[in-house]
Amino acid sequence: MNDVEKEGRKVGEDPISGAPEDVSVDWRGRPCKPNKHGGLSAAIFVLGLQAFEMMAIAAVGNNLITYVFNEMHFPLSKSANIVTNFIGTVFLLSLLGGFLSDSYLGSFSTMLICGFVELSGFILLSIQAHLPQLRPPNCDMISDEGHCEEAKGYKSLIFFVALYLVALGSGCLKPNIISHGADQFKQSKKLSTYFNAAYFAFCMGELIALTLLIWVQTHSGMDVGFGVSAAVMAVGMISFISGTPRYRNTPPRGSIFTPIAQVFVAAISKRKQICPSNIEMLYGGSQNNVPNRLLSASPNVTNLLHTDKFRLLDKACIKIQDGRKESPWKLCTITQVEQVKILISVIPIFACTIMFNTILAQLQTFSVQQGAAMNTHITETLKIPPASLQSIPYIILIFLVPLYETLFVPTARKITGTESGITPLQRVGVGLFTATFSMVAAAVVEKKRRDNALSGNQTLSIFWIAPQFLIFGLSEMFTAVGLIEFFYKQSLEGMQSFLTAMTYCSYSFGFYLSSILVSLVNRITSSSSRRGGWLGENDLNKDRLDLFYWMLGGLSLVNFFNYLFWSSWYSYNPSLSPSFVSQHESHEEDLENMINTSK
Repeated sequence: MNDVEKEGRKVGEDPISGAPEDVSVDWRGRPCKPNKHGGLSAAIFVLGLQAFEMMAIAAVGNNLITYVFNEMHFPLSKSANIVTNFIGTVFLLSLLGGFLSDSYLGSFSTMLICGFVELSGFILLSIQAHLPQLRPPNCDMISDEGHCEEAKGYKSLIFFVALYLVALGSGCLKPNIISHGADQFKQSKKLSTYFNAAYFAFCMGELIALTLLIWVQTHSGMDVGFGVSAAVMAVGMISFISGTPRYRNTPPRGSIFTPIAQVFVAAISKRKQICPSNIEMLYGGSQNNVPNRLLSASPNVTNLLHTDKFRLLDKACIKIQDGRKESPWKLCTITQVEQVKILISVIPIFACTIMFNTILAQLQTFSVQQGAAMNTHITETLKIPPASLQSIPYIILIFLVPLYETLFVPTARKITGTESGITPLQRVGVGLFTATFSMVAAAVVEKKRRDNALSGNQTLSIFWIAPQFLIFGLSEMFTAVGLIEFFYKQSLEGMQSFLTAMTYCSYSFGFYLSSILVSLVNRITSSSSRRGGWLGENDLNKDRLDLFYWMLGGLSLVNFFNYLFWSSWYSYNPSLSPSFVSQHESHEEDLENMINTSK
């Protein structure tokens, strides 16, 4: 047991609310000093890991379909599903990473362990790609269709072990990178800036991966490309470890699921009780009678005010044994109950982002193959790798993200009065609406590309598919950052990593939904004349990818209107509303100024 974990066992609880105290410790388990730990000087090392880890995983994930199809000889539709299942698993495992961090290991230890797991996966991938005996014999999947040997046995086993070591490490790492970096800031008004900086680091990592690293894969071989990803990941881990003396570490709090389960068990056991009209009669209700009560100095409060939604759960706070201490499984605090209410309330918001990530799955699979079927020449001798086209939105975004923070946010702040310019939910909505047009652009271009190819006309330039990547990149700047900020700010101390992981879980479900839709569409559209359906062939000229894109565009628009309903239905807990937190932070700043003046 490390020092941080030992310190986590010492963290006390508020005797009324049952909420953990706000205690941050350094790497030796000692209380943090404001002038020595945390802040931008600590977060910069985490942002370094964010950029380098994204660089490594993006170089593999965005061009993986090329390796799986051309080197491992899996059919095109199966290759697309392997890629989407891999990326889906990466994001699904983020829940495991968030749980381990918040409950047992803490974010620092979780990141350290999982970073090296991911590194080992990259190394194993590069070894397999380098040794011919670990891969099927070379074969052209297009010209020799039906005659190429598919990877099986130990060759397939090594590939999937390496791939899912990367998935395990990256998945558990992702939510902790975000939450550990955000933990370095005491005041939530700085969080929006940090999340924009984290997205900027993400864009830089993606951009370098989709240009330089994919160019290396294309011209020097996938073995060298995977090896470079391993080296880049190692640099990211060095960056992270270098910041160890500066970090503010949040100790683990024990199982985060136990308090949640206690609320449901207590509420069910007292389902026949009648909820009192007076809040103070509920356990911990005396703390809710002061509407402007100051909370913890952390941007994530340790006590929540009572709300009227899901009143059935309030029965878990009813005291029925006067003078006798009840079991935590029969009596819960208002803070416990309100956190469960928040978890239930965010589920529809979470669900509405799944279709958004299903669109992302197409840009990393079929759109790469779409580009491969187009003219990739920039000049007579210089060709652009199809996967590198995904770098176009990130080239634009490395300029737009700073402009968003320095121009849009201050301007919008004056109009809306919101610290971050627009609320996280509004930001998500803008992104979901914009994503629809990415599929519209993709469908229009694919129809034109296919018609030209079948009529024997000149092959379209690969830059025709740039708009679908650019539009989605803009939508991701709004949706991805807004969703992470929303989930982080809706969490209590000790649950930041897990709730942040829900953002990545949305990516997971989106990629899994993509696999389901591909299989379902093939089954429904298959016929005697079209044996494999819209996406059943290895040749896009025989498939109807344009119709598949139109279908996704329609589903995305329906999803946007569904989101409008649920986002208008959602209501913040008063303790987590932007105005309440801002008022608290202003008071904290006044106290600090008074202390500094007295000194």
